[in-house]
Amino acid sequence: MSVLVSGATGFIAQHIVEALLNENYKVIGTARSQEKGDNLKKQFNNNPNLIMEVVSDISNVNAFDHVLEKHAKDIKVVLHTASPFHFNTTEYEKDLLIPARNGTLGILEAIKKYASQTVERVVITSSFAAVYDVEAPPSKDLVYTEKNWNPATWETAQKNAVMAYCGSKKIAEKTAWDFLEKNKNVVKFQLSTVNPVFVFGPQLASSSVGDTLNTSCELINAVLKSKPSDVLATSIAGEFIDVRDVAKAHLAAFQRENTVGKRLVMSNGPFSSQTICNVIHKDFPQYDGKIAPVAKDTDVDNGNVSFVLDNSATKKLLGWEFISLQKSVDDTVAQIAQVKN
Repeated sequence: MSVLVSGATGFIAQHIVEALLNENYKVIGTARSQEKGDNLKKQFNNNPNLIMEVVSDISNVNAFDHVLEKHAKDIKVVLHTASPFHFNTTEYEKDLLIPARNGTLGILEAIKKYASQTVERVVITSSFAAVYDVEAPPSKDLVYTEKNWNPATWETAQKNAVMAYCGSKKIAEKTAWDFLEKNKNVVKFQLSTVNPVFVFGPQLASSSVGDTLNTSCELINAVLKSKPSDVLATSIAGEFIDVRDVAKAHLAAFQRENTVGKRLVMSNGPFSSQTICNVIHKDFPQYDGKIAPVAKDTDVDNGNVSFVLDNSATKKLLGWEFISLQKSVDDTVAQIAQVKN
């Protein structure tokens, strides 16, 4: 049986591909170019269980048709991870909203056309951004669970880059649930989503470590680039989860019955830039005097949060202990240090 992983060269997706290959699944990955696909194959020592296909532009709603048509008989599971994650645009529709929505709709329409009776499970890599209301005033009484939805619309999502990214994740995920509701008599697949917060942890391959990292890990990298005179923010930047837990959750999302129809909100607690900095000083003395200093992280220590995330339902469902912030930061920093040296 084959698992289709869209956007297979992404930070989270590479960890998913590794987990799938370790469990002897055949993997069909998509990449935006032949070169990116070939590089990923090399990373996995040209494992014969990994086949790559090119999907150059997910904004095109027919982008996935050729992949599903070609592999329809083999694909039982589809993991849709491909979606833009960055804030460096002012063309919000073109760069964020349209690719996120059309990529999701396109892969589901392709399943309907070519594999309506063979694909059994679909997992969408969504985000806590689809749960979170960007414009809600900060409050300790504001509690988010797996049941909350970001209220953004196509129009309100175009106020700024953060709202556009968060809106794109909400719109894409809603597109998937609505598609299944509308087509439940035509397709046989069951749907789950994985909704991570900021995703930390090492790149799968050290060759992926550059001057800048993927959007979430760049928060750790930014601390490593700080100066001893810098005063870091102790205000809570958000919640974190380790990439290896996110990858594992994608497998649980299609392997288990108890995850059908569920949104798995992946988080293991809050962090600030100062929390990250304090972990680095504790475990990497070589950075003493080279980056921002250790300081009391009052907000994290005192729980001065702008919202509360209660993902106890997800934790109970999955049933394993998530990787700690310390280990996640340590493994990320160790890899960066090794590459720089």
